[in-house]
Amino acid sequence: METVQSPWQTAAILVGRLIFAAVFLMAVAFKFMDMGATTGYIAAAGFPFPLFLAWCAALLEVVLVLCFLTGAFFTPAALVAGVYVIFLGFAFHGPSHWAGNQAEFGFFIDHFTFLAGLLFAAVHGPGNVLALKLGSAS
Repeated sequence: METVQSPWQTAAILVGRLIFAAVFLMAVAFKFMDMGATTGYIAAAGFPFPLFLAWCAALLEVVLVLCFLTGAFFTPAALVAGVYVIFLGFAFHGPSHWAGNQAEFGFFIDHFTFLAGLLFAAVHGPGNVLALKLGSAS
């Protein structure tokens, strides 16, 4: 059963989906523009197989962009994105980074605000407009 949305709710949901898509689109664009830099960043964090992981991240981000833009598999995508975002927060901006650069704490906290939005989106879904209902529980 679909709920009726007011025009502002419909617009807010679409803008939210576009923001999620834009964030991951920017991330994947930077990866494709300089995969070597991404690989170096991953290697510097101490992860093995950095080129492989960089490509995995890029492919995941492409899939997330598609899910957020279309609404297909929206809830699972939002949950996967949330896990990914928190992993990135701890791996690249976590407590071990704070002593060297206090701004890292802010970057770390930002991941939790992003997670909050993703969890809210996962619960409420992609809305009723411009959203494929593939993989939807409702």
